Amino acid sequence: MQILRSARCFSFVLLMLALAAPSFAGVSVSVTIAPPVLPVYEQPPCPGDGYIWTPGYWAYGPDGYYWVPGTWATPPTVGLLWTPGYWGWHEGVYLWNAGYWGAHVGFYGGVNYGFGYVGTGYAGGYWRGRNFFYNRSVNNVRITNVHIYNRTVINNVTVNRVSYHGGHGGIGARPTHEQERWTRERHFEPTGVQMRHEHEAGSNRAFLASENHGRPAIAATARPGEFHGREVVAAHSGDAHDRHGDNRPVSHQQNSSHEVERPVAHQETHGNRGAQPEHETRRPENLRGSQPSAYHPQTALPRQNAPQHETHSGGSHDQKRH
Repeated sequence: MQILRSARCFSFVLLMLALAAPSFAGVSVSVTIAPPVLPVYEQPPCPGDGYIWTPGYWAYGPDGYYWVPGTWATPPTVGLLWTPGYWGWHEGVYLWNAGYWGAHVGFYGGVNYGFGYVGTGYAGGYWRGRNFFYNRSVNNVRITNVHIYNRTVINNVTVNRVSYHGGHGGIGARPTHEQERWTRERHFEPTGVQMRHEHEAGSNRAFLASENHGRPAIAATARPGEFHGREVVAAHSGDAHDRHGDNRPVSHQQNSSHEVERPVAHQETHGNRGAQPEHETRRPENLRGSQPSAYHPQTALPRQNAPQHETHSGGSHDQKRH
């Protein structure tokens, strides 16, 4: 009888461990020194259909802050969007709130990462069924046979390169009611290739802020972990090339439209809502380590005004490239 009771107890423990395994911590690192400003860089070309831009950020290791290059990555499953991580001030320290995949783009501290991540929401694209539609006005998309559209994004939030939320000199944004609700949705941690991308950056001293003085030689890559080749992009001064210091795609010639596509209503407004994940997954990359999560951001947010949402101006047209 006692053996049976012990076996049941052991089975219960195993069940609890299995249930806890998929979760990941929303706040992982605390630092007393503010992160550097975001470097200015151009976006490398999108490498293929279904890749979503994940902006670069400052991570922290034993030797201080180091830059994790922005890169194009594929989500764990069709229909998911990326919410960037961000540093937030709370009770005397800066806390890192990890990025995640989800059906909506949640709160990321009001940080203007560029390329559609203007501080709130995502204006870089949206899912319709199994297809991702790219906003070419903020993305460097040159490949064929992908869905594209052009919608000008007017950024009404303060344009700067501050990389943290709250505290002295930080961004005083507040999450919207929708963003607060979205924190309770099912989320997925970064994929295995994204995690290795960060680890490899942390293993290279050239990415340290103390070495590159805030201008890393590799600021962005076409794919996670690809730190060599023609599509590696270096940071540059924002004074002459980019007066506002905000990141933007490489300028390119507009291709003619062959077929008009109209976005689904309520899905293209800010690009911050994805289609519900489907059962069939896309696996062009190694997805080991990407697990569903009950993660809820544990963000310390001072009572300050929220940033305004971006607005769209000018005529827009959706098109499919052939």
